[in-house]
Amino acid sequence: MEEKVDGEQTNDSSKQENQTNQDELILAQQRQIQQEISDSIPLVSELDLISSLNVEYSSDTVYLGKIGDLSSKYKHIRRTRPDGNCFFRAFTYAYIETLLENRDDFEAFYKLAEGSKDMLVDLGFPKFTVEDFYDTFMEVLRRISELKDIDEAKKEMHTLFNEQGYSDYMVVYLRLLTSGQLQKEEAFFTCFIEGDRSVADFCHQEVEPMYKESDHIHIIAACSVLKTGVKVIYMDRGVGDKVTEHDLPEGTTPLVHLLYRPGHYDILYL
Repeated sequence: MEEKVDGEQTNDSSKQENQTNQDELILAQQRQIQQEISDSIPLVSELDLISSLNVEYSSDTVYLGKIGDLSSKYKHIRRTRPDGNCFFRAFTYAYIETLLENRDDFEAFYKLAEGSKDMLVDLGFPKFTVEDFYDTFMEVLRRISELKDIDEAKKEMHTLFNEQGYSDYMVVYLRLLTSGQLQKEEAFFTCFIEGDRSVADFCHQEVEPMYKESDHIHIIAACSVLKTGVKVIYMDRGVGDKVTEHDLPEGTTPLVHLLYRPGHYDILYL
């Protein structure tokens, strides 16, 4: 009788193990499919008409209504790869692109970026960790600034933002700057963090790692460290056919306009 029970327990354990293995295989397959879809999308796309969103939501009356409202405010969209880095990539791209329209503004940003490595080191970031990302960030800015024709500069920027090595290093460096700003203003940001995590813990877990999605707190800190503002247009399944607009931080004049759909950011153009 005991042998039978032991046999049943062994069978049950085998079934559970097989089910666990099967679940892991399914999850791995899903992740691979998602990665393949993501990799097929450019890191930063060419400009497209806002009306192109209608194709994505051709059978969704809620979103179609909101796209109509969005179309009354914006003409173009530039998509970013949905890889968890979309906010940082979209924000950095759009901000630098806007600054290229005014050489004085670009030069002011260049000087701010030049001094940013020392700020991070002073905050306790290891110099050897920061240095490579900083050097690449500044190299991109230098290469763009050397081109006096705005269209050529924008073309060069677009090329660099679609080269994985350059583009991801730009993202990493802005993540580090955002983390630094959160920790620098710890007293202000601590109330926005849920649970028992410290600001430093939150930064190490949710801000600095690649592929971690961004929320309100990331946007406020990123804007604060770069001394600019962002208008975020929220398009979701909420009631009504109007999109929702938020200027972040409040009271700033936004230079960058981003479209937020649950879990993803793209760049908008008036």
